This record gives sequence, C-alpha cells and structure tokens, in this order.
Amino acid sequence: MDIKGKAAIVTGASSDEGIGTECAKILASRGCNVIVNYASNKDGGDAVAAACKAAGADAVAVQGDISKDADCQRLVQAAIDNWGRLDVLINNAATTKPIPHKRLDLLNADEFQRIFGVNVIGTYQMTRAAAPHLRKTGDAAVVNISSVGAMRAGGSSIAYTASKAAINNLTLSMARALAPEVRVNALCPGGMLGRWTRKILNEKQYEERLKEANTRYPLKRGIWPYDVAVAALFLVEGATTMTGECIRMDCGQHLGETSTAQAAAAARGA
Repeated sequence: MDIKGKAAIVTGASSDEGIGTECAKILASRGCNVIVNYASNKDGGDAVAAACKAAGADAVAVQGDISKDADCQRLVQAAIDNWGRLDVLINNAATTKPIPHKRLDLLNADEFQRIFGVNVIGTYQMTRAAAPHLRKTGDAAVVNISSVGAMRAGGSSIAYTASKAAINNLTLSMARALAPEVRVNALCPGGMLGRWTRKILNEKQYEERLKEANTRYPLKRGIWPYDVAVAALFLVEGATTMTGECIRMDCGQHLGETSTAQAAAAARGA
C-alpha cells in the first residue's frame, strides 16, 4: 500500500516522543497527510503537526476527546474537509491510573468507566466514524495500539489491562466487520520505555525496568515509541494479507529471562 498523498488520523498524538507522535511523524515521512489529534495539549499537537509538515506531508492538529462520539465524528470530518479521503487510522489515545492489582479497594466503578471510556469505547467510536470513508478507498488500514498487558494481565491497573484485552477482542470483531476493504490489526508492546512509562512509574521503578530490559530480556533492550511506530507503518504499508492480528512486541520478555549460562549453552549448541 503506497500511502504517499493519502490521509491518516492518529489519536493521542501530542505527547513528546509518545507512540502517537512517532506514528504521525513516520506516516508523514512517507508522504501521508495526518490529522494530529490531541485532547488538551494544544502546544504539543501543534508541534507534532509542524514536525509532520517538515517531514514533507500536510498535517493539521485537531482537538478531540475520543470518549465523546461527536469529537470522533469531527476528527474524521477534518480529514475529509482537508484531503477528501481517509486511508489510515491509528487508534493510540489511551489513559490509565497506576493502581496495584491487589488493591481492589482503590479501583472503583468511576475509574473503570473512565479508562474504558477512552481506551475501549473511544477506539470503537473512532473506528465506527472512520469506517465509511476507509471502505471507500478499498485498501485501508486500522492499527490499534494495545499492550502485552492484554495477554498477561499485568500493567498499571486491572482496569487498564482489561481495557487492552477488550481492544484485542475489538480488533478481531472489526477485522471481520470491515473486510475486505479495511485491514484491522493491533500492536501489543511490552516493556515500554519513554515518557509514558516515566509518568506511570517512579524514578526507581523506571530505572529497574530499564535495567531489566537491558539485562534480562532475550533481546537485551526495551521497546521505545519509535519501535511501535515502525511496526505500525509495516501494518499500514506492507501487511496487505494480515487482518485480525494482535501482535506482541516485547523483546522476548514473554519467553522468560535468558541467563548468561543459558546464552553460553546456546552458543555451544548444548
């Protein structure tokens, strides 16, 4: 799929060095025009739009809270008004609140509904609003940004990991509903590093994660927002035979720790 001259929406794309920001910039670097969505960070949205323009594509920063259906409709209309088409949707916008999983008393219905309102309902509403225009292209792509938390029920809170599991299920449902004109896939990063993770963890916890990634993950590194953007670009441009996939990308963390002794044994063929 050649995306030069085509149009995309990336939700939650105003955070400095965030996944949405990196997705918007990498699409723009391929000549794809981008609606840069932000909820409250107007300066960040404007900065990302400027970076997309500098990369060689047109871009417009548009405010919108994806938990509100009217805002989702307005984001889609912005793409149509500016470029008369919509070919790509990256559902990245998400929210959470760090709550230890054992502290059930700290997670109430209001917090659950707030997280699901953005992460799940927002993803659904954005896809629903975009679907008629995506179908018109005959070769469109939706990429949902999920998490390995959906697969191992670990992460910032039970509500967050449950919301990501719901996104994976939604990915399968939407892939069936929108085929053959639209491919719908999800990326499930784990061991994330960068600003989003720093906001969730304290400094000591972040340093521990960084050390764990560099020493215990089989690939000896963590996942950065740019890594997710590269994978998203593949799902948009190259994965023309893939739909309904929820792809784990965690540098092998799910395989378990690779010790020095194991690595040496592997090298010897033992």
